[in-house]
Amino acid sequence: MNERFGVDCLYDRAEKPVAVLLLAHGAGAAMDSDFMNTMAAALASHSVAVLRFEFPYMQRRRDEQRQFPPDRAPKLLAAFAERVREARSLAAELSEIPDGALPLWIGGKSMGGRMASMLAAEGNGVAALDVAGVIALGYPFHPPGKPEKTRIDHLPALTAPMLVCQGERDPFGKPDEVAGYGLSERVQLHWLPSGDHDFKPLKRSGLQQQDLIIEAARAAATFMGSVSFQ
Repeated sequence: MNERFGVDCLYDRAEKPVAVLLLAHGAGAAMDSDFMNTMAAALASHSVAVLRFEFPYMQRRRDEQRQFPPDRAPKLLAAFAERVREARSLAAELSEIPDGALPLWIGGKSMGGRMASMLAAEGNGVAALDVAGVIALGYPFHPPGKPEKTRIDHLPALTAPMLVCQGERDPFGKPDEVAGYGLSERVQLHWLPSGDHDFKPLKRSGLQQQDLIIEAARAAATFMGSVSFQ
């Protein structure tokens, strides 16, 4: 069950949380979309407290009930960086260690995951030590049908670990395409069987979207736990 956090964030509590994940939405769906609701609940069930927020253009869509395109990367990154500062306070509040804080991870769906990785790689006022790692849910490695137009130039500068949960049928990056990108060992991939960009599998697979969301949440929670407590 999520609840409001501050003015315009959603917070999914976790029992005995081991980490906090600041989670951004994708380009077209808000922080309370069915995908985001299901994913946040699944992560919380695996001891990850989730804080969701919206980029300014999505807040404007909500306020004015009109469609606006995503802001350009600098504005998105500035908004993300501001939320990191808020999430750090939550991570400290949830820690059982005096003057300590839970590991803070950042991530997101599609565009949100890409912005998280750029923020971790480029800083934008966020210190590298503030972020334990990145979780990307359906990373947009390239525009559909254009695998040569990659969106990975910043990844070599990434010093934090990153997990990408990706559907095997994702038109933004399929296994054979991503295998040729020469990603560093810091970027780990978890392939979801038969899943598309929204983790929807083929009917003949016998799986449901919720199955893949739960698998991705389990993989993310395991990754965060293994890295945070090494």
